[in-house]
Amino acid sequence: MKRSISLAALAIASGFSVAARAQTPDPMDIRACTALENDAQRLACYDHATGREYLPGAKKKSEASAPKGVVFGHEQAKANAETQPSPEATTVSLLDTRWELSPESKLGTFNVRAYKPITVMPFFASSNQNNQPSSPNPANTVEKPQNVDNIESKFQLSLKTKVWQGVFGDQGDLWVAYTQSSRWQVYNAETSRPFRETNYEPEAILAFNTNYQVAGWNGRLLGIALNHESNGQSDPLSRSWNRVMGYVGFERENWTVMLRPWWRIPENSRTNDNPDISNYMGRGDMQIVHEWRGQEFGLMLRHSLRGGSESHGAAQFTWAFPIVGNLRGYMELFKGYGESMIDYNHNATYLGVGLSLLDWY
Repeated sequence: MKRSISLAALAIASGFSVAARAQTPDPMDIRACTALENDAQRLACYDHATGREYLPGAKKKSEASAPKGVVFGHEQAKANAETQPSPEATTVSLLDTRWELSPESKLGTFNVRAYKPITVMPFFASSNQNNQPSSPNPANTVEKPQNVDNIESKFQLSLKTKVWQGVFGDQGDLWVAYTQSSRWQVYNAETSRPFRETNYEPEAILAFNTNYQVAGWNGRLLGIALNHESNGQSDPLSRSWNRVMGYVGFERENWTVMLRPWWRIPENSRTNDNPDISNYMGRGDMQIVHEWRGQEFGLMLRHSLRGGSESHGAAQFTWAFPIVGNLRGYMELFKGYGESMIDYNHNATYLGVGLSLLDWY
């Protein structure tokens, strides 16, 4: 199973590589240009969408007319909102910039986009490092304590791309995503600075544009996903699960809320690395993101949705703030179970400080 999982992750990564080498955008890009209010940015967008910027003599004119640092897709929408003082620009849809929900924001297929935050944290400390991972399956329980430091480093890479636009006529877009997060014992010279844990998470998401109101919130997204997550290790450290996930997205000015209930796909009890993982890493979560004066605050809440001895959960608070240009500082505070797959049934507090290269929006 792990070999097939690795091949799937490689295939997704290869798709991103091919998309990244593409020079001429999909002609559908031109529909997104109509939403830009700034004349220079709109002209640059048209040139980019039609491929005119690659013609001899046209590139210099396009560069001269475009503001410094002009970009496309959701980053273009954000730049437009920040540079225009009009009321319409300050209420740009955050979910639209991320998922291309409205017809005007469609940018076609195989454009590589950020998915979850991309972060690098040289300092990532635990109040109670898990030196003897365990599971109800005896084959997945470490017999002797491991020599691990409480302070390590952590980094995360997360990308997505749309592979099918308009699955049902004009409705529904199919995205594939890949997230990888690593915890590196870089300060543990005694054990040759190993990677303590790396989690791999490929995902396929079918997302639909919606428009309804609930208590002042605009329901903008409805989706369903097939998700796999594992740590790629052999027994006794192997951990994995497969889930069918729902996506329900709401927003209001500078706020988004994403609800994600999920159902774990059953596995053979004799080969299950972590049979009780749903009682610790939960059966659903909620992600709240707020943008304020160039800063971004995030709160994740997760729970098993069970009572008594099966009641467990976690909370994570994140803060991203400008430093210089596109470089941002980043802080992450996590409390509860399941900070990583190997720690799915381990309760601790984690604090990380570092840099954010791409945020939620």
